[in-house]
Amino acid sequence: MPQDITIKITDRDGVLHEVQAPTDMNMNIMELIRAYELAPEGTVGICGGMAMCASCQCYILNDVISLERNPDEEAMLWEAYHVKENSRLGCQIPITEAIDGLAIEIAPEQ
Repeated sequence: MPQDITIKITDRDGVLHEVQAPTDMNMNIMELIRAYELAPEGTVGICGGMAMCASCQCYILNDVISLERNPDEEAMLWEAYHVKENSRLGCQIPITEAIDGLAIEIAPEQ
């Protein structure tokens, strides 16, 4: 039976939020950030989660998920600002039980 998982998100002001994320709604990290209003409206998920804007860029802070990026994600981050080795696009990280305990930091605005 699907269950909620815990994700730790540090917002752009440096405030840590420990949030519950449903695993049965086909959501991704970008949508979770928007649902909890952890960034000003209109600053995350501008392209709607199509890996075309990098507004949902985040830094992976632990080893819960791989830092490997898909080709669309890699191409978008190649053009983005504030990119680090641990950068991923939140829209490309599906919320599943496998990412329970993930810790991320929302990257500065593009």
